Amino acid sequence: MIRRFAESLRYSPDAFEQAAQAAVNQLPAEFREKLSNVALRIEEFATPDQLAAVNIQDRWHLTGLYEGVPLTEQSSWATGTLPPVISLFRQPLLLELRQTGVVFEELVRHVVIHEAGHHFGFSDEDMHALEDSVPD
Repeated sequence: MIRRFAESLRYSPDAFEQAAQAAVNQLPAEFREKLSNVALRIEEFATPDQLAAVNIQDRWHLTGLYEGVPLTEQSSWATGTLPPVISLFRQPLLLELRQTGVVFEELVRHVVIHEAGHHFGFSDEDMHALEDSVPD
């Protein structure tokens, strides 16, 4: 219990936000520019609506989510749409940290890049190539 409390303080929402922004800042310029209008949010868990949108039942199983229209599907004629959002879900990510022992910044970077890949309309293969292009 004390370990989880200490972990919660060490990996505060601010720490997640800083790590997520650092991941975006490490992307090649052409990707960074196209993410400038995408909001980054840190939430404790996904909402029931967010879980339902990706057909996930257990709130502990969703670590990140892109909500928006991918660039490949956007139209210059579209109006009244909300800006895209990348959400990171802190509690499931903390659980994954405990279970895997992966480095905090690497896990956050992985999830941010994966969700950013949805913004670009990338395949899983393209997302891996983008992640590989980011320095450790």
